[in-house]
Amino acid sequence: MPPSELTALLLLAASMSFSPGPNTALSTALAANQGLRCAMRFVAAVPVGWCVLLVLSTAGIGAAVLAAPALLWLIKATGIAYLLWMAWRLSGSARMASATGQSLRVGFWQGVGLQFVNIKAWLLALAIVAGWLAGREDMAARLAVVLPIMAAYAFFSNLLYACVGALLRGWLAQGRRLLWFNRAMAALLALTALWMAAA
Repeated sequence: MPPSELTALLLLAASMSFSPGPNTALSTALAANQGLRCAMRFVAAVPVGWCVLLVLSTAGIGAAVLAAPALLWLIKATGIAYLLWMAWRLSGSARMASATGQSLRVGFWQGVGLQFVNIKAWLLALAIVAGWLAGREDMAARLAVVLPIMAAYAFFSNLLYACVGALLRGWLAQGRRLLWFNRAMAALLALTALWMAAA
């Protein structure tokens, strides 16, 4: 891959991965409520699910989804419903959860699955397929370069947000700060759901 294309890919990956979205909001909220250790299941799930989504998009699933409006609508509706459900659960949480607590929970496989109903993840995967992979003679070699780069960005962006959430735990434990923090994270998830509905 020419250096100019690699640079463009890195810039796209950085802007999309580190900007707020459903994954980063959940990483922050999980770490703030349950600690970094509990959030790591979700942080590790994001790159796995996203890379599977990218491989499937490269294989043509993305084009099939775009060609079937009913399927695209189902993906969007499922993603919107899931984000609104998570926002509702999060908005009423005012107590810190321990590692064994049963409050907000997003496990590894839920995190993997969330990528398939995350419109931001689909948009990024389709942009990469269209700009860097589709129609290239060396598509497999390019995919072998793109996958680890995107997995690293997905992992480290969510890890960064989770670390911020974990660092805030002590401060959030005082008074009603956690409730207001959770409501702010819930509002971010709800706004993301509204953006998905409009997209």
